[in-house]
Amino acid sequence: MYQLTKIASLKTPEAFRQHTAFLGIELPIDDSLEIGDASPLSKGVLWNGRRIGNRIAVQPMEGWDGTLTGGMTAPMKRRWERFGESGAKLIWGGEAMAVHPDGRANPNQLVIQESNREDIKLLLVSLRQSHVQAYGDDSDLAVGFQLTHSGRFCRPTDHHHWNPRVAYRHPLLDPKFGVSDDSAVLSEPELKQLVRDYVRAAEIARWAGADFVDIKCCHGYLLHEFLSARKRRDGYGGPLANRARLLLEIIEAVRKQIPELGIGVRLSAFDMVPFEPDPATAVEGRLGQGRPRDYSKLLPYAYGFGLSESDPLSMDLTETLVLIGWLKDAGVQLLNVTAGSPYYTPHLLRPAAFPPSDGYQPHEDPLISVSKHFSATRQIKRAFPELLVVGSGYSYLQEYLPHSAQHNVREGWTDFVGLGRTVLSYPQVLMDSILQRKSQRKLICRTFSDCTTAPRNGLPSGCYPLDEYYKGTEIAEAVKKIKSAFGV
Repeated sequence: MYQLTKIASLKTPEAFRQHTAFLGIELPIDDSLEIGDASPLSKGVLWNGRRIGNRIAVQPMEGWDGTLTGGMTAPMKRRWERFGESGAKLIWGGEAMAVHPDGRANPNQLVIQESNREDIKLLLVSLRQSHVQAYGDDSDLAVGFQLTHSGRFCRPTDHHHWNPRVAYRHPLLDPKFGVSDDSAVLSEPELKQLVRDYVRAAEIARWAGADFVDIKCCHGYLLHEFLSARKRRDGYGGPLANRARLLLEIIEAVRKQIPELGIGVRLSAFDMVPFEPDPATAVEGRLGQGRPRDYSKLLPYAYGFGLSESDPLSMDLTETLVLIGWLKDAGVQLLNVTAGSPYYTPHLLRPAAFPPSDGYQPHEDPLISVSKHFSATRQIKRAFPELLVVGSGYSYLQEYLPHSAQHNVREGWTDFVGLGRTVLSYPQVLMDSILQRKSQRKLICRTFSDCTTAPRNGLPSGCYPLDEYYKGTEIAEAVKKIKSAFGV
């Protein structure tokens, strides 16, 4: 069993550096934090004729807690208010909003449709009000809505039953997600209708007051899966120009219909072969360590994006950089860089000390995945300095998150530091470091993965160990029992 060195045991920046040197990765941090206007994180940036007030971004964080018709609930409203309280001046999405009810990843996902538009507007108003109450001004706050179709991971009516719609048949993923024949593959007429669904969703977003929309293209969801549709035999498969066609058609249609609306893309810049727990390393009922699914008979590997076809465990950004060039030419100004999928490579997307119930124990130090995120973001920013780039993968750094964030922004590795899971327990984690040069240790996300384990088992997401709103509830007790049963 791999023995993990916990971040909390690295008591000084020098100890952190010694550990990353031992791992053989590049993950620099600053020794001390600048505060106030001296902090690189406090510097504003110009976008679309306006100023975004700092370099902190809140990533989309779903709660799996909407109504069955895709509307707002009290926990959802609270989460959006906490996004406003974070102090971040770029809110990337709030949470993923399905452009059609059938495209939901769970029955309680927010759906951006006409019947929910007042709820969605109220979410944005509440976020802005909480931001003004905490910081006095929202004129430099930019908020976007993330538009999505869950594709392979659709579960619109039942938390425990897949209703997948896919770009193509995948030999390693089809059995796990209930794809047994070609009826799950979306046809060209269905894709044409999907473009119209995105445009209607973008119109609602603009009406509600969003500054931009994110055409979500990451984590194995539909638009991201199309980027690896090499085996698809029509105008949406084969060469990269065809695989990117649906994404670019949506962007073109939204820009034509709503030219004043900004457009961003959250992109999984690189991927990896699906992983699974290794039974040989399971100890005392615990999940085994992660290992790649057997891909030996699938080489050259044609089922991923941003990876090497001859070695699909290795990053290759060749096609990624070509695609980003096309996105820039299509009018995309904001790019959010992420990687992998929560469903088949959770260690890559969400480096963690503790696995979710459908995951696996760490097979390597999670800092290795953090370093891959930073490397990809740095390469992309260097290749496209005119784009505003958001970096991901910061939560696992814990005490050293502010030290890394400050370094990466100051050195131009990224324009914005994207905060995801850690916002659930501690929305002000970076603002406290800017204002006070320290964080509240008791609130720092320790990557327990309860926020993933809960929704994987049909329960609302949230930080059950650290957020008083969820701690001690009946659902928190249910999550504990689930973790015990799965050995996590």
